[in-house]
Amino acid sequence: MLRWQISIQEYGGNMKIVNKAGKIHKNSDGLNRWAIPNTHDNTTYVPPALLDKYCKDESLANSLDDIWKTSYDNGRFHLFDGILYHRSKHTCVLGLCSRMLINTIILEFNDNICSAHLSEDRKMQRIKAGAWWQSWRKYVIKYCYSCDRCQKANKATGKKIGLIIHIQEPSTPWEVVHMDWVTALPPGVDKSYNACLVIVDRYSKTPIF
Repeated sequence: MLRWQISIQEYGGNMKIVNKAGKIHKNSDGLNRWAIPNTHDNTTYVPPALLDKYCKDESLANSLDDIWKTSYDNGRFHLFDGILYHRSKHTCVLGLCSRMLINTIILEFNDNICSAHLSEDRKMQRIKAGAWWQSWRKYVIKYCYSCDRCQKANKATGKKIGLIIHIQEPSTPWEVVHMDWVTALPPGVDKSYNACLVIVDRYSKTPIF
């Protein structure tokens, strides 16, 4: 509901979502069980630690008139109940500025016993759904490289990539040729051949079958 409220807020100004119980549908839904997020006594939507860091961070307080002004005007950021949210298409997540809170998020998604040490891509997908901070992708990659368990658990398998050997460009036709077999062809009529040798001139790109 909070994401819907932030999305609607930019079109209607100070818009408030109020639940009105219907007469036909008697089943209990999420709005009937959950407190309305607009009430000031509901402290679950305003983490004290997050608000405290917002108040102490002078760079974030001036960010709407500085480095993030263009993104804020385009709807990338929204202030709601004193908390900065970052929008990306149809998702809306918390915007973090404190290094302590960022490290807490990283620890929850990486070092927690229920999180496991996932790969960089999977870890980014999980963090992207819950939080955002400036240059967060580079921070996550740097943290994964510094984690010993991540390096051991997500070790690349397979053969190592060899060095690229550049072929010198020819100056005349048929000086350098490329050859390869085309196999698994339908058998011919006379001699039932099922493969073909293809020769290509590197200079003129002329093929011979």
